[in-house]
Amino acid sequence: MASSGPNSTTGTLLYLVPPTSGERAYQHINSDATGERKRNFTRQEKTVVIENVRGKEANYSLDTTGYQFYKHKSKFNAFTNDAAIRAEYYPESIELLKKLTGASRVELFDHTIRRNIPGATEDTPDKRQPVPQVHVDQTTPSSIARVHRHLPASDVPKLLAGRFQIINLWRPIDNPAVDWPLALCDYRSVDAKQDPFPVALVYPDREGETYGVKYNKSHKWTYLHGMTPEEIVLIKCFDSVQDGSVAVFTPHTGFKDPQTPEGAPLRQSIELRALVFYD
Repeated sequence: MASSGPNSTTGTLLYLVPPTSGERAYQHINSDATGERKRNFTRQEKTVVIENVRGKEANYSLDTTGYQFYKHKSKFNAFTNDAAIRAEYYPESIELLKKLTGASRVELFDHTIRRNIPGATEDTPDKRQPVPQVHVDQTTPSSIARVHRHLPASDVPKLLAGRFQIINLWRPIDNPAVDWPLALCDYRSVDAKQDPFPVALVYPDREGETYGVKYNKSHKWTYLHGMTPEEIVLIKCFDSVQDGSVAVFTPHTGFKDPQTPEGAPLRQSIELRALVFYD
């Protein structure tokens, strides 16, 4: 059982600062020999209070805050085998997403496993570390591009005509995520026009696009202390409904919690990325 933990903690979060030249921001997805990813924007550290929402999970939902917590024990635990993850964890998670959101169609397009390795200089596809900068996984153009990329061309016009979302399903694996927990920013505290800016993600063979997020003292940060492998959080990365009635996205980041006890198991987590459609 997860411990309730403190009322709040502090975290030094890395916010992004767009290039002063006005050019489009970019970052290479894979690190170079020095362990750095080439980029043309800067980052600034800001120490913020992060509220522990343990016991108050019901106050957070995809449409109001942009994220939602659930208790769900997976039947699957072989998170070292990518083929097994796709064959067994994907179908289970599709059904779970449909049940929790009321969606008519869910398509998972990838997943990432992250394991905190102290002192690691590599951040390659097979050794992903917790992400230490405030970001949103998708922009509107990249979300639309995902539908074109991952689904049959004949289905796309109808799917884009209705409401669709991109939602990440995030879960700790093997042990509670006391080390390097996940911080989530309440969408109601975000200036959706001013805070995010597009960042090109440069892959060896293509480009994606995410949002970097600028610092705003109004941001309200939360985390669920000691999330266990029997708990998940759904993180909304995009919503085609953008009329002000619902949360559109969730800035989030991993952070080093100064209250993490010495010797706590290192964070391990899996996030699935889903295209979510409604009739």
